[in-house]
Amino acid sequence: MATAATGEGRKIVINPVTRVEGHGKVTIRLDEAGRVECARFHIIEFRGFERFVQGRLFWEVPVMVQRLCGICPISHLLAASKAMDVVVGADRLTPTAEKMRRLMHYGQIFQSHALHFFHLASPDLLFGFDAPVEKRNVIGVIREHPETARKAVLMRKYGQEVIQATAGKKIHGTGSIPGGVNKNLSLEERDRLVEDVDTMTEWALEGLQLCKGIIRSDPERLLAFGTFESIYVSIVRDDGCLDLYDGKLRAKDANGGIIFDKVAPDDYAEYIRESVRPWSYMKFPYIKSLGNEEGWYRVGPLARMNNCDFIDTPLAERERQEFMALGDGKPVHATMAYHWARMIELLHAVEKIKELLNDPDLQGANLTTSGERRGRGVAWIEAPRGTLFHHYEVDANDQVTLANLIVSTTSNNEAMNRSVRSIAEQHLEGKEISEGLLNHIEVGIRAYDPCLSCATHALGTMRLQAQLVDHCGNLIAEGWRE
Repeated sequence: MATAATGEGRKIVINPVTRVEGHGKVTIRLDEAGRVECARFHIIEFRGFERFVQGRLFWEVPVMVQRLCGICPISHLLAASKAMDVVVGADRLTPTAEKMRRLMHYGQIFQSHALHFFHLASPDLLFGFDAPVEKRNVIGVIREHPETARKAVLMRKYGQEVIQATAGKKIHGTGSIPGGVNKNLSLEERDRLVEDVDTMTEWALEGLQLCKGIIRSDPERLLAFGTFESIYVSIVRDDGCLDLYDGKLRAKDANGGIIFDKVAPDDYAEYIRESVRPWSYMKFPYIKSLGNEEGWYRVGPLARMNNCDFIDTPLAERERQEFMALGDGKPVHATMAYHWARMIELLHAVEKIKELLNDPDLQGANLTTSGERRGRGVAWIEAPRGTLFHHYEVDANDQVTLANLIVSTTSNNEAMNRSVRSIAEQHLEGKEISEGLLNHIEVGIRAYDPCLSCATHALGTMRLQAQLVDHCGNLIAEGWRE
């Protein structure tokens, strides 16, 4: 569809396919000399799930909150289930329950990362940021790289089949409940998934080689694009291993130094705070000890690669070591390296899926446990886009009285703003919102794989609007993408 931008008599017509979930707006403000003074990524829709669950019975919450998103519902289902495990006193799940949840989670990671890289990000990488919009989309990939597109569809299908076998449905399943799960994995389901797991591993490796090959082909441009130093936050296992399902919170500074480590979920509010700004419905989390201005951080695949000490699956660990060499002993700060890190996790996920499928505990009959009832439950999980926090308070009538969610995209909020500013400084020409600038802004935001529906509890497809404002606040130019 055609859209227009006006300003000083100009009109810009564009016809894009935007590949981000949610609805956003960018404002670029110039100083008196015409240089970029600030750039803001606004989130301008709101839905309010934290209010919706208040008054509901706590066992309803895991199924309810996954309606936040159709892309990563399993992440919300599991995070809420883990928080409600605390409420029902299930301090240690049965082996079958924990491994079923882990298998479910790795299926989610696998399908979500495959979707993002091949369907949403690869058109930028394969065709270039300045390729025509009618080519730079998934249809263009299907036409010019049909085998890659075919494998991408089947990889996502496989991840969804893992989810269906563990959660009961491919989208908005019910398999995870407070205290455990409500089904095990039948031998028939296991055998069906085992048939294709080696092929999925091979294709995951191919996808990773494609991604890093593109980045290595033009490292000076791609590794500098929208890049800046930052703090990184993620969970890691007690021994420092990457663990996407459970662990303790770790934060590293831009040089790789530990800011805090081994923080338990119940203590998160002592370390992480949230601020608000009048121009966005999305909050701005920060590390309490460093303050609002200096304590912002990044989460997600890049943060997880930088924070973990090793990966416990051999293929992914080999690839992690090569990836970390980019930082020459320090964290890797390149924004576009999110894609590379994401593909390492895709490989790790399928390695873990294979490992779990061969575990006989998945056929166990002991599915739930409980203990001393509590009125507060806090948990986290590494969702595809980064660390996801769920915090609930429950009264004596089993009703939720408070809910606080810090989702991955919220934690990346300040970072996305900084990427937009960096890109605007590099690619803004004169006083016009050009198609090239919009292309580059989209690529920078897309690297974070943001889910604005989760972050603001908004609904819909992203509509990117960009405005250029002078130092007096006057609108100079405007452009938008439907």
